[in-house]
Amino acid sequence: MRAFEDASVVCDVLDALAVNLDGSPAAPEYFSRRRRVLHKALGYAVRKKRLEKNPLSKGNLPEGWTPPERPDSTLDPRAVGSPALVAEMLAACGRVGRRQGPRFAAFYGCMYYAMMRPSEVGALTRSGCYLPDHGWGHLTFADASPTPGKAYTDDGRSHEHRGLKGRTRGRPSRDPRARKPTRRVPIPPELVALLRAHLEQFGTGPDGRLFRSENGNPILQSTWWQVWQKVRNLSLTNEQLATPLLRRPYDLRHSGVTWRLNSGVPPTEVAAWAGHSVEMLMRVYAKCMTGLEDVWISRMDGALHLEETQRAQQDSGEGDDQR
Repeated sequence: MRAFEDASVVCDVLDALAVNLDGSPAAPEYFSRRRRVLHKALGYAVRKKRLEKNPLSKGNLPEGWTPPERPDSTLDPRAVGSPALVAEMLAACGRVGRRQGPRFAAFYGCMYYAMMRPSEVGALTRSGCYLPDHGWGHLTFADASPTPGKAYTDDGRSHEHRGLKGRTRGRPSRDPRARKPTRRVPIPPELVALLRAHLEQFGTGPDGRLFRSENGNPILQSTWWQVWQKVRNLSLTNEQLATPLLRRPYDLRHSGVTWRLNSGVPPTEVAAWAGHSVEMLMRVYAKCMTGLEDVWISRMDGALHLEETQRAQQDSGEGDDQR
């Protein structure tokens, strides 16, 4: 532990925390999380009098060392697909094999129309779906099924069961700003129809989950990635295939968020539906919120001239009374 009293050693440790195993720069959030863990460990060493001070505290950091720069996390607008294009690609799922492609039409539809992460779609159950015969429905979900791999789960399975990302599931929070452990997202009739068709054709698993493989197992990430590449090849032109347009299945979620923002839905509502903070939403989708200038100008113009209109109506009413 005494080695941490050497500033050069501390700098080497911090530099190691700032890169991935392959040597590429780590994401700032990942670096911060690793630094927090080591900071707590060294804080324990201070309490046990193995160190005089915590070298990772802000006031004790070596001079000249700077944290990794935060990369530009703004979404590339070229990756976003229009509602018409997404609908066409969802329909193309039916042409990818006899059973494999149709099994994913509603899966990808949830990512777009409900702005769900793939792990959240994988854990969706029938009890969380309100699918009326007409009009909008809604999805309510509190679980996710990420795929960290067999080497990183306690039971040796590829998937594991967790709460929603960034949620306080299973532990009460004293912070009133903490995000609730469930999300309820309104869904349009297009997704209602996709889910009803999926349930009619494939049913649910023993645990009520909608999406599973033909063998009844959780769907692997590699599977829904490969199917999407086939759908993309069937739906896009050669020029479009060479662009970032909907290159990843996750771009469906980005496109769904963009669609709602550009429809005029307040960012606070979209952030709650997508499981984002408003700050994250505005930072990531800043370049994609376009096409609404005429709407905002009309509203601002109406607010500016509202007082003049009201005054004119009042003068007209007084004139009528005098007559």
